[in-house]
Amino acid sequence: MSRDAVSVSDYVERAGIQAYLGDISQAAFAEKVQQRQTELQAFLTTATAPAVQWQYKVPELGEGGACSLFGQLADDPYDLTAILGGQNAANQHTLAQLSLIAAFYREHSALDWFGIYQARSNDAGEPVLVKLAYYGAPSRAEFPLNSEFAKISNNSTVGLSGKAKVINDVAAYLGKGGEYYTCDPKVQAEACLPLFNQSGKIAGIVDAEDFNKNVFTADALALLVAVCLSVPAYLP
Repeated sequence: MSRDAVSVSDYVERAGIQAYLGDISQAAFAEKVQQRQTELQAFLTTATAPAVQWQYKVPELGEGGACSLFGQLADDPYDLTAILGGQNAANQHTLAQLSLIAAFYREHSALDWFGIYQARSNDAGEPVLVKLAYYGAPSRAEFPLNSEFAKISNNSTVGLSGKAKVINDVAAYLGKGGEYYTCDPKVQAEACLPLFNQSGKIAGIVDAEDFNKNVFTADALALLVAVCLSVPAYLP
């Protein structure tokens, strides 16, 4: 594995994480992140990789590309083969490692949903965020990575801006006029954080969701930042 794309302090500054940390100092937060990084690397070294998921079920999309009725799935699953350029050994390894990272996050966060997305071009040559690994309910495979779709999507907004978006009460956020892309109405909290590669370019995002409010404490964000610092080394 190559070195981290950015340091903890650089990531916190670039992604605007400090705004969500309350009274905790940046030094104390960095220590929490580094502890989680150590735990994650140990997990990746010792855990058995799960079966790679090349295809997964996705919701039907309605007008404007939004999710249709909750629980209504498309007939055909989404297949990662085309956008990744084939089912070769390198891509197999990538998906296995990202699945392990998702498994680590699930074990340590106990949140209801989590996904890792990479910024790529789809078959039509359009910039998108494509979901490479996740756990939880079926969800959208690609998010358009453009300013128009960013008006309704935190994923696209973060994927373009590189600034984190943490919502600890979705209902309150909507009540204040915030835009929100809803696929699962049970979601009450969401944290969407950027991924940076070694050159500093936005490489993608991670998205974490839960059916409870106020779950994204400083400790919870330390775990998520540790994941964000680790993922880029495994992206194809």
